[in-house]
Parts: sequence; structure tokens; C-alpha cells
Amino acid sequence: MQHKINIEGIRLYAFHGCLPEEEKIGCDYIIHVSFETDFTQAAESDDLKKTIDYCEVFEICKAEMAIRSKLIEHVGLRIFKSLRKKFPEAKKIHLKLAKLLPPVNGAVDSSSIEIID
Repeated sequence: MQHKINIEGIRLYAFHGCLPEEEKIGCDYIIHVSFETDFTQAAESDDLKKTIDYCEVFEICKAEMAIRSKLIEHVGLRIFKSLRKKFPEAKKIHLKLAKLLPPVNGAVDSSSIEIID
């Protein structure tokens, strides 16, 4: 049996980017995180301590997003490493970080990176 926990649409406002304006203005970001993990014990016992706590995932994302980076690749890797450290029981983690309305010379809804182990 395969188990997967998805936490989708974590919305945060942050100040990442290479342009000086991005440091001052900031923009919206969306994070999606998936964990492949065995949550049989949590399902049987109804015990939050035996599974991935969504609140802890959110707080990790929020803390790492608060540290300014030029590249979303950099902040994404920090988030991924923090999640891996906090949840070693996860067999796989899939992180997607999207920057909404990136400042380019044209209409772009978002740019994103994905890290999958």
C-alpha cells in the first residue's frame, strides 16, 4: 500500500529576486509539498504525532521564505532540506515553489522550481 500526504497551495508573500525592486516590493509565492510516507499508525490510532503535521510544514516554509534569496532555486533547496531534516520518515518529498507574476518583459503567470527525491 502506498501513502501520500499533499499540502497544496501554501501562500506566502516574500521578497526574493535579483532585481532591487523585488527586495522592496516583493510578490506572492505558492508552495506545494507532497510526502510519500507510511501513515498506517496514524490512521489506526488517530494520533497526529504519528504522521506529517501540516502546521509544522507551513511553519518551515514560512521561516525559510522569510530569509531573502536572489533565486527561488536557493530558497526552494533550503525549504526542502529543512523538511527532509524534520521528517526523516518520509520516503520521498516533492516540493514545488512558484513565484507569481515574475518581473519579466511580458505576461507570465508564474515561474517555478521543483525538487523531488
